[in-house]
Amino acid sequence: MELREALCQITQIRQQMARSETFRGYRAMTIAFSGALAMVAAMVQANVVPSPNEQVGAYLSLWISAAVIAVLVSGAELFWRARVSQSRLARQSTILAVSQFLPCIVVGGLLTFAIYARAKEVSWMLPGLWCVTFSLGIFASYRLLPRQVFWIGAYYLGCGIAIIWNGAGSDALSPWMMGGSFGVGQLLAAGILYWTLERNDGKAT
Repeated sequence: MELREALCQITQIRQQMARSETFRGYRAMTIAFSGALAMVAAMVQANVVPSPNEQVGAYLSLWISAAVIAVLVSGAELFWRARVSQSRLARQSTILAVSQFLPCIVVGGLLTFAIYARAKEVSWMLPGLWCVTFSLGIFASYRLLPRQVFWIGAYYLGCGIAIIWNGAGSDALSPWMMGGSFGVGQLLAAGILYWTLERNDGKAT
């Protein structure tokens, strides 16, 4: 019994250390890739989906595809870094970071499905709702990251509220609603990660 209690205490200590340590699994290059991907998707939409209010299915196919690619690339890097790491603490930090951020992706996906299936007339709200749910994921996990990441969450929240405030209309599903929110937001996040965590990697101390 004492051995079991000791093992439980060790596990709890490791979990607490994982919460208090700055998570370095998110890398600037991967985040910048997702931002660039959003910009490319915006340009594709402008040419391929000229009337998104009447082509909601095509609009969603484009942006969901971009999101899936971004998640797969980021997830693959997280998995690889956790697998090759010799530190159990690093692996626990990765699990913690993923568990804190994953709910926002699930909620965003469920909202998208529900609106498209049952309330297509309010599809114009989707870019704003995506921004708001994404901001909640950042707020949930930013304590593992450099404190400046908080402002990225605030940026996404502000974009989401502004998009919804702007309301329905011909510009509601404009390609630059997404390009300007997720594209710019991810590039800003990449800049913060690079400046605070990566720019001194490999330099002599």
